[in-house]
Order: sequence, then C-alpha cells, then structure tokens
Amino acid sequence: MTVLVTGGTGFIGSHVVDVLLKKEYRVRCLVRKSSNLQWLASQPVELVYGNFNSVDPLKEAVSDVKIVIHIAGVVAAKNREGFFQGNVTATENVLNAVLISNPELERFLHVSSLTAIGPSQNGNPVDENTPPHPITTYGESKLAAEKAILKFTDKIPVTIVRPPAVYGPRDTATLSFFQSVQKGLIPLVGFSPKKVSLVHAYDLARGIVDAALSEQSIGKIYFIGSEEVYDWQQIGSVAAEVAGRKTVKLRIPEFMVMGIAGVSGFFSKFKEKPSVLNFEKGKDMIADNWTCSVEAAKKDFGYRQEVTLEEGIRNTLDWYREYGWL
Repeated sequence: MTVLVTGGTGFIGSHVVDVLLKKEYRVRCLVRKSSNLQWLASQPVELVYGNFNSVDPLKEAVSDVKIVIHIAGVVAAKNREGFFQGNVTATENVLNAVLISNPELERFLHVSSLTAIGPSQNGNPVDENTPPHPITTYGESKLAAEKAILKFTDKIPVTIVRPPAVYGPRDTATLSFFQSVQKGLIPLVGFSPKKVSLVHAYDLARGIVDAALSEQSIGKIYFIGSEEVYDWQQIGSVAAEVAGRKTVKLRIPEFMVMGIAGVSGFFSKFKEKPSVLNFEKGKDMIADNWTCSVEAAKKDFGYRQEVTLEEGIRNTLDWYREYGWL
C-alpha cells in the first residue's frame, strides 16, 4: 500500500513518515522544489514535486495511492487571505485532484488543529461536541478547512484529527522554552496556571496513522493529544529536573506578552517571511486552558498516550543536544 503524505518535510509530517515506514508502507511525499529535505534525505520515500496553487500539479501526487495524509498548511501569514489560501484553498485543491485522478481513494486524513475549536471556556477539556470558537485567523482558517473537507464526505472517505500543542525531536516551536530552561529560567505567561494538552510527536504520528487505517473513523473528527493535562510550570520543572538545571521562574505579565507579540507582528510586515509571533499568537499564549479530550480516539481506534512527559522531554532534550540545537 502506498500512502501520500503532504508536509512530510516538516516536524509532524516527518514523524508520520517514520511511523508509516516502520509499518512497512510505501510512502510518497509531495514536496516543493524549495523544500528542505533534511528529514527525508536518508528515507526510502518517493518524492513528487508540486505545489498546492491549483489542482493540476497535484494529480500525479494523488494517483495510485490508497491513503492521503494531508498535513501541509500555513502557520504564519501576513494577512487573512494568506491563511485561507494555504489552509482552505490548498486542501480543496488536493481533494479535487483526488476526485479526478484517484476517485477510489480509501482514505483522506486531514491534520487540523485544536485552534479550530479554541481554548476551553469552562475549565474542562474541549471535545468533539464543543461548539467551535476560534480566537485567531489561523484557527478560523483551520475550521474553514474542516468544513470544506466535510462537503466531500459523500465522495471520499475522510477523517479529521485535531492535535493540541506538540513537542519532540525536530520541533522548533517549543525549542525556545527548553533553551530557557537550559539557561536556568522557566518562562511563564501571566500569574494564573496555563493548562495545556501537550502531545509528543511520536504519539501524535502514531495516532494519525491509526486514525487513517481505522474503519470506525470514517467521516469523523478526533482530538489526538495527551491523556494528562499539564501546566507550563509543571512542564518547566520536569524539564529542569531532566536537564539537571537549577531554575528560577520568570513570570511575564500578559500585557507584556501582547505588547511583544504586537511589535513582532508589526515588523514582520516588512520582512519577506511572516513571523509566527504576532498579536494573534499572543492571544493564544495568554489563554488559560488549551486542553482537549482524547476519549473518542481511545474508543474508536484504541489511541493511548504512550510517552510520559518525563520520557518525552528527555527524548527531546537528548535530540536537541545531539543536533546542536541546545
């Protein structure tokens, strides 16, 4: 069986490729000419070059595969149009290419985001029945992509998964947090606990593949995250213990976080590439509860968190040190 992975050159996508190869599937990756192939260079994968700008460049990539795992997307853009082009239109183009070149596709799995639903508003983890309330344009675009996908359910077997915060080897998003811990600081936003579902890349990748292979998941949406709920003080303390560092907590007031994020976003407008840190990202950072329930995934395809927080942080720090990132 051949599986097409979009976004296979990225953090999450490269881990999904690893899981598929371990299960002895043939893997095809859609990549751009400008893509950094560092995580795929030594892997026995088929590379197909193309882009998401229209349907035609995608026809070859989706042909003759049994499963498409669509991870590619835009996490930073200079305007609303950029987010919707990269996350909604691109996804629609892949689906339309499937209808033309591979109408017998067995599964289209889309990796969305917890941000499509938004943070918990009552202190309890959100689940698949929680009404969507995204707080950023990125979240709105991911929700719009989900709605676009569900319009194809009468033609293509689809599944959607929504990860929360992800960490692990190859991750750049949480690197700065672990670098701070390595220097003896645990940076904390605000003065109230910030609860989070934090999933290791291995658990997420395994959950994505299991969801794509399950007959129970057709036409459904799932959260794939940690079974445990953490807060960033706890995460920092475990990281400090694993790293063997004495640390002090540095609490950054929420208004200061928003100010820094706003300034970063402003200057990003004058750069070639948009910054991930902007005013809307600041809104994400000051939210008190980014947690989700994985009960539906546990029930339908046996998902479980296998990597504990301590094991995951140790694995991540070891990798950062090995590759000179820390």
